[in-house]
Amino acid sequence: MYLVKTPKIIKSMFPSLRWEIKTDEKELFLTFDDGPIPEVTPWILDLLDEYNAKATFFVVGNNVEKHPDIAGDIIARNHALGNHTYNHLNGWKTDNLPYFLNIKKSAKLVNTTLFRPPYGKLTPKQIEFLQRHYKIIMWDVLSGDFDENISAEKCYNNVVQYSKPGSIIVFHDNIKAMKKVKEVLPRILEYYSNLGYTFSTIPDQTATFKKVQQITA
Repeated sequence: MYLVKTPKIIKSMFPSLRWEIKTDEKELFLTFDDGPIPEVTPWILDLLDEYNAKATFFVVGNNVEKHPDIAGDIIARNHALGNHTYNHLNGWKTDNLPYFLNIKKSAKLVNTTLFRPPYGKLTPKQIEFLQRHYKIIMWDVLSGDFDENISAEKCYNNVVQYSKPGSIIVFHDNIKAMKKVKEVLPRILEYYSNLGYTFSTIPDQTATFKKVQQITA
């Protein structure tokens, strides 16, 4: 069970978390979780280039360690990186200290001010601690690309029906979501580009360059 559109009441309960970006422009914020992996991330990067679209990739440290060249390519193409833990941990099922150490392990590979919790699950104590070091980025619209029980058409409609200027939209660059992403993402980029929208990175990413360049050197 998941909510495609984050309700206002949930946003109001956790106002310190970033659910959307305030903007007066026709601007959307695409995000991709769980990569980078060679099977899909490079394809996404090439597609984004076709539309001059920028995105934020919330990467898993273990995947960055395995594929530093792809992480470096994300930065080289002027996209942004966020921390998504080293092992894709569920905050609700992980004690605080191991959770924080896992994030720190990922931070040694990717230096960023942005963090997104896997599954969107954090305890109040975890939020309190992490806010000292990160901007915690949630989402306005969840595409559902990971859901094996919905069609690609439903995934596309989830985004088109609920997105508005400033929406943070979640896709995944992982194997489970790959088929839907390859069907849906080109249509999303085409649809919103024709409406005059641009696609931007989530702000405050400048700290990402140094670490990734060291990995890929």
